[in-house]
This record gives sequence, structure tokens and C-alpha cells, in this order.
Amino acid sequence: MQAVRAVCAASLILVVGALGGPPAKDGGAAASVLSSAQKAAIGRKIWQNECAGTVAGLTTWNEGEEFPSLGLGHFIWYPAGVKGRFNETWPQFVAFAKQRGLQLPAVAMAEDCPWSSRAEFHKAAQGPQMTGLRHWLAAQVAVQTDFIMARSRAALPKILATAPTSERARIAANYHKVAATPNGTYALIDYVNFKGDGSLASERYNGVGWGLLQVLAGMGEVAAGQAAAAEFAASAKRVLSRRIANSPPARGEKRWREGWHNRCETYARPL
Repeated sequence: MQAVRAVCAASLILVVGALGGPPAKDGGAAASVLSSAQKAAIGRKIWQNECAGTVAGLTTWNEGEEFPSLGLGHFIWYPAGVKGRFNETWPQFVAFAKQRGLQLPAVAMAEDCPWSSRAEFHKAAQGPQMTGLRHWLAAQVAVQTDFIMARSRAALPKILATAPTSERARIAANYHKVAATPNGTYALIDYVNFKGDGSLASERYNGVGWGLLQVLAGMGEVAAGQAAAAEFAASAKRVLSRRIANSPPARGEKRWREGWHNRCETYARPL
């Protein structure tokens, strides 16, 4: 897991830098136009998206996955010895929260996820460790929202570095078109948390990714503002349908299509 931890550390540097300083020229739009009330609304929407707005949903281990998903952003945490294709975001969040000076439950700071299987996780679901962790997470919505927003702000420079040179200007333009409305800004923030930035080679099926990079690259030509937010939502649904078509049958990702598409449709609605 040392290589994974190194990636997490590098990602944290980007995240803390993105939130701690002024908005970057390329990456700052996804947090710069929001009021405090809009930021709080985004946190609530992400909690609803990921956990159905419930405290119980703050600690989840989905069937067919090799890891639990924790917090309102369903941050991934791998058990010892597991190295999956998806970006491990729970250790990044823990480091972010500690940097903010927060006191976390002891179980949250373990090097690896202490539950080695979904069955073990569910057996411990009502125990004191996981109950305490859920209560802490329910009380720390603001810092989780800040972390999610910081990841979004760090995403654009990463995806532009990954994208073909000929596509970079169009992708950056699409990002800023979407960010021109509060609901478009929410879309950019939520999607990075939802399906990543698209820059990791491991987060692909048959060589095809499904992150923010792929959604922005797949957008049609539209005007900035509400039209761009609607086109982002449509592109996201196309990208996720393609992911499902390319996914290993054993994962059964077809069962998530309706929920994923419903989530994308929220991007087109005024915040």
C-alpha cells in the first residue's frame, strides 16, 4: 500500500493548496462564485446523492465492492492488502481534517480500513466504533464539503495535464462555461467527488474513463451558463452509460444506471 499512500499524500498537497490559497486561474471557478448558503446547500445535496441524506448511509459497503464508502462524499477506504482501481479518498480526507485541527475518532485514523470484508463490516455496523464514526461524520458536514470542493478546485490543472494538447483549450472553456452558474458549479464539485477527475489510468474500463475529463471532453458546443450546465448533465449521462457498457459483468453496474442518471439530472436544475 506504500505506493497508494504516496499518491494520497500528493493528492492532499493539491487539495490543501487549492483550498488554502486564492482561487487558481484555471482551477478556482468551482468555489469562487458560491455564497455560504450555497456551499451548505451543496453539502446537503451531496449527502442526499450519496447517502439518501441519512446518518446510516454515512458508513456503507456496497455489494460487489471491495471497500467501504464513508462520509457524505462516500470516501473510499481499502482494507489491508487490497489495491483497487479507484482513488482511495478516505486517507486524504482524514489528513485534510487533521490539518484543519479536528479531533477524529481513533478508528478513522487507522492506516488501513479495519474491516476486511463486507460481512465483517456489517457485523460491526451497530458497534461502538462505527456508531461513533457515523455520529462524528454527521456533525462534520462543513469540513467534508470543504474537502470535496477542494478536490474539485484541484481537478482542472490535473485533467488539462492529462488531456491531449489539442483538446485542452476546449476542455478548459467548457469547465468555465459550466461554472458560470451556481448549479453548474455544484455539478463540477459533485462530479469529481462522484466519479473522479478522469486522469487516473486505473479508473478506466477497456481504456475508457468516466471522470470529469471525459465529461467535459464529451460536451457539445453550447453557450456559457444554464445551457452549459444542461449539456454537462447530458454528457455525464452518456459517459456513465459508456462506463456501464464497458464494465466487467461481475460488477453488475447496470443496477446503478437509473440512480446515476437521476443524479446527473440534478446538475441542470437551478440551485
